[in-house]
Amino acid sequence: MAMAYKMATEGMNVKEECQRWFMEMKWKKVHRFVVYKIDERSRAVLVDKVGGPGEGYDELVAALPTDDCRYAVFDFDFVTVDNCQKSKIFFIAWSPTASRIRAKILYATSKQGLRRVLDGVHYELQATDSSEMGFDVIRGRAQ
Repeated sequence: MAMAYKMATEGMNVKEECQRWFMEMKWKKVHRFVVYKIDERSRAVLVDKVGGPGEGYDELVAALPTDDCRYAVFDFDFVTVDNCQKSKIFFIAWSPTASRIRAKILYATSKQGLRRVLDGVHYELQATDSSEMGFDVIRGRAQ
């Protein structure tokens, strides 16, 4: 536990690839989501998975492990009641109940370092199971 605390208080190094994949998703629309993980050995936030343009919300949920924490950004496209095409980017802090306490602490205390790099996120969600980040929750927050 002391190691997790020490790493959390010193901060995580956010790799350049994290911001690059996010910007490609945001501006070029070539990705639907990006999943990030913390590598405890290198003390860095890394890209874990990138969802292609044809992948959707279900693939994002499937990419999140049931026993470990992750961060994710999701580009949600929708049509408003005025028939306008819109896009909102969600930041999701995934911390399932089955994950280790050490991982939960590490991800909770390192979140702001990654969030500072990801400029342009509209909404943030904290989820411990899939019902807390269901598609209806995403749609409700966006509209």
